[in-house]
Amino acid sequence: MNIAWLTWKDHQHPEAGGAEVVARELTQRLLADGHKVTMLTCGYGNAPKREMLNGVEVIRVGRNRYTHPFQALAYYMRHMRNRYHVLIEEVEAAPYFSVLFERKAKKYLLYHQMDGPVWAYETKPPLSHIGRYVLEPTASRLLAGSKTPVVTVSRSTASDLLRYGFQPERTHIISEGIEIAPVENIDEIVKFDHPTLLSLGAMRAMKRTLDQVKAFEIAKATMPELQLKIAGKSDSPYGQKVLHYIESSPYQGDIEYLGKVSTAQKAELMQRAHLIMQTAVHEGWGLTVTEAASQGTPAVVYNVNGLRDSVRNGVTGIVTDESPAALAYGIVKLIAHPDLYHDVRKAAWEWSKEITFDQSYADFKQAIGVGA
Repeated sequence: MNIAWLTWKDHQHPEAGGAEVVARELTQRLLADGHKVTMLTCGYGNAPKREMLNGVEVIRVGRNRYTHPFQALAYYMRHMRNRYHVLIEEVEAAPYFSVLFERKAKKYLLYHQMDGPVWAYETKPPLSHIGRYVLEPTASRLLAGSKTPVVTVSRSTASDLLRYGFQPERTHIISEGIEIAPVENIDEIVKFDHPTLLSLGAMRAMKRTLDQVKAFEIAKATMPELQLKIAGKSDSPYGQKVLHYIESSPYQGDIEYLGKVSTAQKAELMQRAHLIMQTAVHEGWGLTVTEAASQGTPAVVYNVNGLRDSVRNGVTGIVTDESPAALAYGIVKLIAHPDLYHDVRKAAWEWSKEITFDQSYADFKQAIGVGA
């Protein structure tokens, strides 16, 4: 089958994240099953307007995040409409609305998350208010009215979609997957000498990295040997704010900022740390939570969409209220109770082995009705 895939970013985009990893893994498996995939996406830097990327034909239109959807829809209408067997429109903030105009292809929407509260952290007023309370609700209800089947990766996102009018019988939840293979034996993992927390990911306002630093400070008052390692880009204004805060922290000497790390370094940190923290305002799924679990490290996370899906509270990690004090309580609860920590760590590791891209692809194929 010929499959058209519309998405804002391909996996080589400098701002690519978990959603782009999922798209890459799913499209690679579609290719392996003999299907042809054409991806319409946004340009960046010196990226060519058209290229073959690991077997996927990639077409890049426009460069501006806000004008790209209009440019991409125009391109789709002129060059792609009614020429494919299957159309996948991946929705992130601004949809393309291609499914409203396609007449021949089987159409599907792919949502990792609704942006909701993210607007307030990633854009400035009045756009943040317009995006959250006007644009996203209006666009979502319009797409729901098209009765296009939707695919998503968590129950939280599915619940959000249902509130905007998407029908349960047309909403399919697929498994997530992780890039890092689970370790074979967590008992052979050597942890850092002192209890160590890991903060991983680009420092962005919606990730609330500063909450993690403050939680560390609170927990350290109870656990003097506690250490914190932070890995991720800090080139944003928010990232600089976090680094300045660390410089003035009374525990500065026990906080190590590592910058952006390689995949190998990430895996090592995930193995050696005792806990990973995640405090995003909103997620589709906590991929780094599952990745860390696969390396023998459980998580303490905020009770928000995506994170509450990727952690079974009290079983594979701790889900807390959205405050540094609550996060610190969860940290101390796990580290100060070795038996609980052992059980949670093992359960998280065991669950991570079920969350694979092979399972994700099997679910995806069933959802969109594409066979090998």
